[in-house]
Amino acid sequence: MSSLSASFVQINFDDIHFYENCGGGSFGSVYRARWISQDKEVAVKKLLKIENEAEILSVLSHRNIIQFYGAILEAPNYGIVTEYASGGSLFEFLSSTESEAIDMKQIMTWAMDIAKGMHYLHSEAPVKVIHRDLKSRNVVLTADKILKICDFGASKFLSHTTHMSLVGTFPWMAPEVIQSLPVSETCDTYSYGVVLWEMLTREIPFKGLEGLQVAWLVVEKNERLTIPSSCPASFAGLMRSCWATDPKERPVFKQILLTLESMWSDSHLPEQCNSFLNNKAEWRCEIEATLERLKRLERDLSTKEQELKERERRLKLWERQLVEQSHAPFLPLARRVSTGSFFESMEESESSEMSCQFSASSNGQMDRVSLQALMMRGFEDMFALEMGAGPVLHSGMQVNMQANQNSTTTRSTVVRQGRKITMAMGLQGFSWSDDSD
Repeated sequence: MSSLSASFVQINFDDIHFYENCGGGSFGSVYRARWISQDKEVAVKKLLKIENEAEILSVLSHRNIIQFYGAILEAPNYGIVTEYASGGSLFEFLSSTESEAIDMKQIMTWAMDIAKGMHYLHSEAPVKVIHRDLKSRNVVLTADKILKICDFGASKFLSHTTHMSLVGTFPWMAPEVIQSLPVSETCDTYSYGVVLWEMLTREIPFKGLEGLQVAWLVVEKNERLTIPSSCPASFAGLMRSCWATDPKERPVFKQILLTLESMWSDSHLPEQCNSFLNNKAEWRCEIEATLERLKRLERDLSTKEQELKERERRLKLWERQLVEQSHAPFLPLARRVSTGSFFESMEESESSEMSCQFSASSNGQMDRVSLQALMMRGFEDMFALEMGAGPVLHSGMQVNMQANQNSTTTRSTVVRQGRKITMAMGLQGFSWSDDSD
């Protein structure tokens, strides 16, 4: 810890007086507290250990980034001390009745606040930082309604493209973050689009769906949050660009700021936006309809998964029964196939002659003589088996039935389509399939 304490202020645990728990952040709980020696109200995030969050915060300084005061390094009472935002989180505000009075001016101001803070992290901070967990719960309001980005527990210093482990909250996470793929700063752009959607709709993203369900829908089905049809086109276009599947197609925050500034100058937008905000009852049903569709889709997937599991269980049971029935496992099946085909052919063609062609090979674990002896068992009372010389490269057996009908004038040949029994035979085990019509 000595190297860490040299990079920022170390605060004594006894110098902090704790009040109530005011939320949970990444890897720790957050408390309102008083820094006694400074007579200052602060927020303290209790941690099991100090890792990179304190190091990241110690180099950041911006109006829209939570201010870092220092860290408590006394085991086991580790903690990060920051300014306290008395307005609570943006998520809490949007869930309150107070948010019903929100207008376009407030949304635009807050959208600019968050974009400025993120632009600083990506382009102006001493070291580039990817937040990776940008969401409304990690954006807080000060007493004078300024938004500040907080909770850097999932953040990383950025050097070009970085491989990340799975950290974050699924409804706000970009597809590449969900998949733990290499990420760039535009994974935060995706999350920003979700926060903008929250401010415009005052709804919870993918409400009612579990995190893994959301992950599957976003990654496998390319689903995104529903943008109501009456949403102003400029806002809708910005959100869609933030949610592009290809990270390279998403705007960086410098571009987002330019877009927002252009929207500020649109004289028609305030009326359009305020009309949209005041008519939530008319478009909320669109969001609810999408959620119901996604839930049905997920239920259908669960049903199919159960069917596949049951099918797999039956196949394993069948295979186990076959193993128990015979030391040479495929011969009882092959005998039934060939016997049935033999008599069906004779009956259909009134044949007095019958021939049956076999071809077999192994993967090299069984020599030709052993394979021939194995195949003869179960057929020796019906057919003669002939096998040529040469190396055996693959595994399998092909049974082709041919019936010859006698006639005083002509001889016709009726050929039945055979059945193919494919096996993977080893010295210790096997698997097989019957490719029947």
